[in-house]
Amino acid sequence: MRKPSIIETTPPASATSTVETLTVLSVSPLEEDHLSVQAIIGHSTWMLFKADNLPSALALLHRHDIAVVLCERDLTPVTWIDMLESIRHLPHPPSLIVTSRLADERLWSEALNMGVWDVLAKPFNRGEVIHSVKSAWQRWHRQAQMPALAAKAIAAAS
Repeated sequence: MRKPSIIETTPPASATSTVETLTVLSVSPLEEDHLSVQAIIGHSTWMLFKADNLPSALALLHRHDIAVVLCERDLTPVTWIDMLESIRHLPHPPSLIVTSRLADERLWSEALNMGVWDVLAKPFNRGEVIHSVKSAWQRWHRQAQMPALAAKAIAAAS
């Protein structure tokens, strides 16, 4: 088993926490998937983590506040469904995007109905990856802000 790796780019000057820095975890047994994601987002200020299996991914998710997980459909011997079930138990679950060379209607329907943010077909389209990851991060970021906003509303009502 490979050690999980982190590829860091320079965080934005305004970033004071990972809630403000777009963090992505690429989970795939295929190195070409990680390289494709790195090629697409490597120029940005996003932070990319890589794992080749579910246990490595979960270790990273427990150590870092990761907003978006790009997960290969088949993580032999498990699947994206196992990833979805695992991340649901995290205190601040990341948005999950499933990736597959076989991104057909059945996968789309099943994944979206189970709570996955998006399904991306491989080979990756740069624009689609950026759009999907950004929108998944925005949703995750809004959810991260909710407890603080609720506390402010309660304080204001008191």
